[in-house]
Amino acid sequence: MIDAMAQAEVGDDVYKEDPTINRLEEIAADYLGKEAALFVTSGTQGNQVAVLTHCVNGDEVILEAESHLFYYEAGAMAALAGVQTRTLPGVRGAMQATDVEKAIRGVNIHYPRTKLICLENTHNRAGGAVLTPDQMKAVYDVASARHIPVHLDGARLYNAAVALGIDVRELTRYTDTVQVCLSKGLSAPVGSVLAGDRDFIEEARWWRKKLGGGMRQAGYLAAPGILALTEMTQRLQEDHDRAKQLEVGLQKLQIEVEPVETNIVLVNTHSLKLTAEQFISRLREKGVLANDFDQYVTRFTTHRHIEEQDITRVLEIMEGIVEETKALR
Repeated sequence: MIDAMAQAEVGDDVYKEDPTINRLEEIAADYLGKEAALFVTSGTQGNQVAVLTHCVNGDEVILEAESHLFYYEAGAMAALAGVQTRTLPGVRGAMQATDVEKAIRGVNIHYPRTKLICLENTHNRAGGAVLTPDQMKAVYDVASARHIPVHLDGARLYNAAVALGIDVRELTRYTDTVQVCLSKGLSAPVGSVLAGDRDFIEEARWWRKKLGGGMRQAGYLAAPGILALTEMTQRLQEDHDRAKQLEVGLQKLQIEVEPVETNIVLVNTHSLKLTAEQFISRLREKGVLANDFDQYVTRFTTHRHIEEQDITRVLEIMEGIVEETKALR
């Protein structure tokens, strides 16, 4: 990817003159089954550009209660788009179509207007859980019947496609717009793509500019993004295998772990009487990094730098922490 960056042919993307950016956007649109695509600096920017393009101030957006759009984007929907969120509880990140249908506002001068429904696949806080095509179709059908667009936060969408053994377009077909990260498991150093129909993307380009996302010789960033889409998607199975290896090892240590579907592993240390903060501190002392998700829940993610022997070593460190904890009781 570094070589591709160094050799990239570039122009001025604000004027649509960067050939490498143009190529990336063409590839992304094709791979995601949409008419057009737009390179954005991050998944959060892609999601927020989508909301701004779909909605106007005062509209309402339906989304799952622990979705990234609601939980981890610094209140940007309210601050930037001025929209109201209506959150619904999900089962491993999946909203039920019947709940979505009930939440859609009727015509009444007292109500905000439901203008967008957002999904997340895979779902971060649900431990990398996958939405199946059937689950997505059920929500999409409800939305389409009411002429409400569906936006997909597909930051890790290729993880879902690989886990299901299907083409990614089997998932994006049940969306109007979709954001996919080129970083994370696909390994590009920066960037995401937002895809949808041609008119939508032209409007989104205007919103990206308003957010400061208009870039000049951005082809240096697009070049690794092209490799991410064309060469790195199938390697995600390796990450899933490592995550499953960690899950099995944790079960042998009798540490509570959520079911693993992709590359995220959620560990609950309540039985060890260790908070996530305490657990992470002990791991960090031994060179292992993780994130806290709740008082007793820690998130681990696997990626291309994590190999089988790394998981073995992490499990050995965790076994030592378990033994230390038991000895102190």
